[in-house]
Parts: sequence; C-alpha cells; structure tokens
Amino acid sequence: MTEQMSAEPTGMPSRRFEGREDFRQLVRDALACAGREGWREIILSDPTFEDWPLGERAVTESLQAWSSSGRKITLLAKNYDEVLRKHARFVQWRTTWSHIITAMAVPSADPLELPSAIWSPAWALERRDIDNSAGFCGGEPDRRVLARELLNEWLRKATPSFPATKLGL
Repeated sequence: MTEQMSAEPTGMPSRRFEGREDFRQLVRDALACAGREGWREIILSDPTFEDWPLGERAVTESLQAWSSSGRKITLLAKNYDEVLRKHARFVQWRTTWSHIITAMAVPSADPLELPSAIWSPAWALERRDIDNSAGFCGGEPDRRVLARELLNEWLRKATPSFPATKLGL
C-alpha cells in the first residue's frame, strides 16, 4: 500500500484496504482493539461471514476480552449457514455470551447489497467490493455516521436469526 496511513484515537488505521488478508487482519485488529479499549457496542455485518476470521482462536480470545457488563454486539447477515459450518469457536462463544448478542438476518437480501462492515462508536470498516476484499476504514465521524445509518436501514428489514441454542423435542 502506498497510501499514507494515519492513526485514529483508537489506534486503528484510517485508510483504503484491498485484499483478503488485509481485510482479515483489520477484522482481527478491530476486535482486539475493542477488547483493549472497551468499545461498548459493535455491529458486524456480512452476507455470510464465510471469509471472516471469526473461527480463529485469537479472534474469539479478543471477543472474550471484550465481553463484559454493559456491552453489546449485533450481527447482521443474509444467513448464518457459513458461520455454523466454518466458525465453530465463534459459534461456541456466541452460545456462552448470547445475552449480549443480537443476531439478525435478511434472508431476502441480495448478497451484493448487504453491507460487509464493522461499526463501533470509535471506528468503522466497510468492505465495498467483497470479491476483491476492498474498502475503507477509519474513525472519522462522517464515516462512522454513514456506516451506522446504512446498517440501521438493513437492521430495520431484518428478523432475529442464528439462535444460541437449538431446542428440540
């Protein structure tokens, strides 16, 4: 990357990103920062989360460090089939911390329209091109407000999904 990076107050970058590994590292870094800095609220959004590093030990350890009283996380997806298939550690963490997690889905969403994003009051990331894992991230107020407004629009269309436990007879 030749683009100049500037550090935001969170210690997270403000820059353009491109490539699957760059995106995955930003997800790892954001969740680690959330744990260190105690971000009160996080929204994770993606059509399927299939190429997110949610199943990695380091990511679930970051989420564990982040989990405490007064915190909440919202998940938004088209569906959670890939999460269940590929991210066993995350699914177990979700079961343990279900009281602070709201999982929503928009099954009718076009996967190319549903945002692939992270939002927090301190920092936001939006992956605008999923195929090339390209987008922008940063802590600028305008970026965070626009990301939150976009996610809120989708959350209004969403219904509860991805239950913490499967109840059977």
